[in-house]
Amino acid sequence: MEQLRAAFDSVSQWWFDLHFSHNQKRALAAIGALTILFSIFILVRGNSEAAAPVEIVPITIAEPEIFVDVAGAVNRPGVYSLTGKSRVIDAIKAAGDSAPGADLSTINLARVLNDGEQIYVDSTVVNSAGKRVSKKVPTGPININRATARQLDALDGIGPVIAGRIVQYRKVNGSFLSIEDLQKVSGIGPAKFAQIKSKVRI
Repeated sequence: MEQLRAAFDSVSQWWFDLHFSHNQKRALAAIGALTILFSIFILVRGNSEAAAPVEIVPITIAEPEIFVDVAGAVNRPGVYSLTGKSRVIDAIKAAGDSAPGADLSTINLARVLNDGEQIYVDSTVVNSAGKRVSKKVPTGPININRATARQLDALDGIGPVIAGRIVQYRKVNGSFLSIEDLQKVSGIGPAKFAQIKSKVRI
């Protein structure tokens, strides 16, 4: 107690001996009080922030969804919902896999699917010699997304080379969206397209 009183007396004497005016001493005292309060605030805030746990919120990025129509020689034809990076083989598996007699040679199974497209799996038939061959060209306009190279070759002015290009175009780019898209195939210009447009469909 005596030591505390002595310390207080010493501070009081130091304060009295300062060669400041009364207003200057008041200002100095205010600055000291603010400094002490600010230091206490920083200490309290630091302890509070250190004690508060940091919440980590996981972010889930959903895969885009696409819808694909799978038809032809599959076990369960229909429209299926798949993820955006799915491939043709995934669509066929979703439809219960290819059916017996399916002809997958005209399909690029590794191609990435587009939303809203149709995958058609051709089928073969057994001829009189007991061999499996592609179906014959149907009467009327042929479906350019389903026709085999042999069926396309039967069109006037197409021939085996351009028929092969049409099949290759489907493998790389997917189904034709309109018959006019045939003109994107090398060798089919406006004149040749005008010659065959009444004989094809999608």
